[in-house]
Amino acid sequence: MKIGILSDTHYPDKTSYLPDLIFDVFRKEGVELIIHAGDLTAPEVFDVLREIAPVVVARGNLDKPIFPEEKILGIEDLKVGVIHGHQFLSMDEQTLKYKALDMGVDLLIFGHTHRFFYKSYEYMGKRIHLLNPGSPTVPRMSDPTFLVGKVTGERFKFDIYKPWETQWKYP
Repeated sequence: MKIGILSDTHYPDKTSYLPDLIFDVFRKEGVELIIHAGDLTAPEVFDVLREIAPVVVARGNLDKPIFPEEKILGIEDLKVGVIHGHQFLSMDEQTLKYKALDMGVDLLIFGHTHRFFYKSYEYMGKRIHLLNPGSPTVPRMSDPTFLVGKVTGERFKFDIYKPWETQWKYP
């Protein structure tokens, strides 16, 4: 299954530009699900994404309370958790690993920092992946990014897209 993954779009509250590349890539890649890890902030962005594929959103600190604070999805044989991350005083790796264990997920997708992050761990006898897609519009100390992931059984791979550059593959 192909999944579009993004976070912290902040349109139009912090940016007046939302790259068409996001929508073009999601359409071209044929994503079957879109995961937004919070701070979507605009209903019109949700509506455009929903025209491409079903959308799952975790409520960010600047979102209206229409979205849940966290979501757990079963995608093929992978259990995926989605949060924004503003709930934590510290978003260090230890906190995020424990949150993944607490949610019982293999992959925890989060946002809030506006920076791409990916790490895979063997932790307490379980394989855990932590993933922050970054922000395609208002990055902090990083390039703007969004992702297209592919889940096959228990395997997860993704391509990183940078609106101002070409994409590159990860794992």
